[in-house]
Amino acid sequence: MSLADLTLDRWRSLDPGAAGRLAHEAAAQVGGRVVLLDAVEHLGRPLHRVRIEREGREFALVPGGTVRLGFDPDAWEPTPAQTADYAASVDEGYGYGHEDLKSYLADVLSPPRTATLATVLMAVEDEALTEAAADMPAALAAHGLRMPGADEWEHACGAGAGTLFRWGNECPLDEPPYGGGSGRRHEPNAFGLHIAYDSYGTELSADPTRVHGGDGGEAVCGGYGDLLGWLPLATANRNPSAAEFTYGPDGEGMYEEFSTRPVLSLR
Repeated sequence: MSLADLTLDRWRSLDPGAAGRLAHEAAAQVGGRVVLLDAVEHLGRPLHRVRIEREGREFALVPGGTVRLGFDPDAWEPTPAQTADYAASVDEGYGYGHEDLKSYLADVLSPPRTATLATVLMAVEDEALTEAAADMPAALAAHGLRMPGADEWEHACGAGAGTLFRWGNECPLDEPPYGGGSGRRHEPNAFGLHIAYDSYGTELSADPTRVHGGDGGEAVCGGYGDLLGWLPLATANRNPSAAEFTYGPDGEGMYEEFSTRPVLSLR
């Protein structure tokens, strides 16, 4: 079996010795070295985590296979605090005309679906663009790298959790979704990525109709409300308005304000 065909379920089933051997095989493929091999509890089961250093960057192993993506608002029940906060946003004229929180989420989050993805190495940290968005694929390719696909980014962020945020369905409405400090948004996710951690971020994937992991601060600066300020960090958030700005003429000269998460393909 090739490393690219390694599935998340198969990865979970491996003992530590077998996981370590595959980690070193992945590192050898890309000319890197394993710098971390541990395990965390995720969705009630252990999950191996691997970090590989290559040319000054650290990458996490993101196993693929057929995975569940998107968010189903009908299978989710908001807390009273979330419902009340969204109602206050609607009263202030936000919510894009959706009186109901579930219908709003259905509009701004990617729908439930399955996708078949290859196992990849993905950068632990996002990196500021060094070129305009349209020129980044070529700039990364010169180093054997590429931008992630939108489905790859979403899977890497959520790690199969299926919850609104990568850490669960709730967010601390009395705390800001940006800046330093502590809290779940700053912790590495199940694959070891520092991802969806600041609403002022704007991560680009290979899909120009989406941005990820933040909206450049639009919701916070616009006073949309506490929950709507956190939603740009939701795993399945597509941020279509932020994508339109980023890839439009107004965002063309601001490429250093945006970031991407380089990917190394495996074979």
